[in-house]
Parts: sequence; C-alpha cells; structure tokens
Amino acid sequence: MSTPTDLPTMQETTYDVDGKKIFVAETGDGPPVVMLHGGGPGASGVSNYTRNIAGLAERYRVIVPDMPGYGRSSKGVDSADPVGYMAGHIRGLLDELGLDKVHLVGNSYGGACSLRLALDTPHRVDRMLLMGPAGVGTTRTVPTRGARSLLGYYTGDGPSRLKLETFIRTYLVFNAAGVPDSAIEDRYQASIDPEVVASPPTRLPSGPGALRILWKSDFTRDPRLSRLSVPTLVLWGAEDKVNRPSGARMLADRMPNCDLYMVANTGHWVQFEQADLFNRLCSDFLGGHR
Repeated sequence: MSTPTDLPTMQETTYDVDGKKIFVAETGDGPPVVMLHGGGPGASGVSNYTRNIAGLAERYRVIVPDMPGYGRSSKGVDSADPVGYMAGHIRGLLDELGLDKVHLVGNSYGGACSLRLALDTPHRVDRMLLMGPAGVGTTRTVPTRGARSLLGYYTGDGPSRLKLETFIRTYLVFNAAGVPDSAIEDRYQASIDPEVVASPPTRLPSGPGALRILWKSDFTRDPRLSRLSVPTLVLWGAEDKVNRPSGARMLADRMPNCDLYMVANTGHWVQFEQADLFNRLCSDFLGGHR
C-alpha cells in the first residue's frame, strides 16, 4: 500500500456529546475505524494521522475525532479520571454516529483511551490497534524523560516553541530531520490556544487523590486486562523515549489475544515514521489477517 502525501477530501462535523463539542473528520467507505490521537501539546486527530488516512480510506470508513481538550473539540477534561472521561466521550460519539461496534486505532494517549473503552465496554470494539499506548506500567517505574517533557510543557515558564520543538525532535521521533518545521509551527500555534493553556488536557495529577488516579490509569493494575478478548495488535517503536518499549511485552503477557510488533529505528510516532509499514499492518490486521 502506498503512503499518499495529500489528504483526501474529508467530511467535517461537530457532534454534541454529553454537553461537549466533539469535532470529527471522516472519509472512505467500509467497516468503521476510529483513529484516536496522542496527547502531546498541540495534538489533533488529522494532524496525527496525515500519512495514514488516505491509505486506510481505500478499505475503511476512517473516522478521526479531536479528543476532548484538543483541536476543535471542547476544552476541559475531568482531572479525577481523565482517561475514563476521554473514553466515555468517544463512546458517546459512537452513539451519535449510530455505530454499535468499531475498530479502534490509538496512538499514545489515544491508545490509553482505546484500551479503557475496550475494558469498560468490550462489545463496542471489533479489533484494536495500539501504538505505544500510555498507561502501561506507569506506576512500576519513574516517568521517562520524554514523558516529563510532555507533561512539563505547560509548567515552569509555560509553553514555548523551543520546548515543543525539543519534545518533538528529541523525544517523539527517532529521526528528527523527518519532521518538517511547518508541522512544529502548526502544533505550537494549537498548543497556545488560551483555553488549552488555562486547562491543559494532559498533566500530572496532583492533590489528595493523585496516587489513586495514577494507579487507576496504569492498565497493568487492572485485572480486566487478562480477560479482554478483543483481538489486539500492539506496535511499539524500539527507540520510543516517551513510553518505554518494555510496555509492549507487559501487554502481550497479560492480554489473551494480543499480537506484538516491535519496530526498529523508530520512536514514539510509529504511524508517522514508518507510515508504509503501519498502513499495511493496520489495514491487514483490521481486515482479519494476522
């Protein structure tokens, strides 16, 4: 499968989900695939999957939302259970779309959202593909430098283009030269939206309930994981500096129907850095081929 550089024409719609506006872009025809983006500063759905949408739309109905707190969706996330909040709103979006069951594709924070949705309501998920998902073994070791860079973007002296470029070129990808300056500039402008700065969607929990939130957000502490029978493919960059590659084996060891593919010379953004490989594996796996 080729990796088109131009996005196809996409239908754009904003849905009301539990009082929040969720922006969605979609294209293609076939079994529905919902693609959930990561939680880095300035992230959004389409920008996260620019190298994948056209290829997957050859076989699937590709649905790409901006998750709550990001892009053109409503800002503000429930800090008491942020992943559950995200998953609940994506499930509500499926209801608005009239979709009983979908394939889920999730990168990083979007992977955590996909896992939580599948654990809470497994009958809504057909197959699931996760790329370096967040929330895997996070209570068993200290955060990586990449995770600290991401979570510290809005703290200290606040957001800056230099902080964002450092996060992307140093921690997000393996090959820094592969990310165009325009992509960094677009993400920086999105990251300084006043509503986002006032309520960053991705941050370390604090206060009396912080430990409980951290524990609940680590999927390796959830006993339901060993009973989750949804067919799952985990892709993990062997050079991921945000979420440790050791998380891949943690998922494969616990999930009864999980395939694992470690991608050499690749960082946290598998779908961007290895787009041809990702598109081929994703399309085949969601089509029932292992």
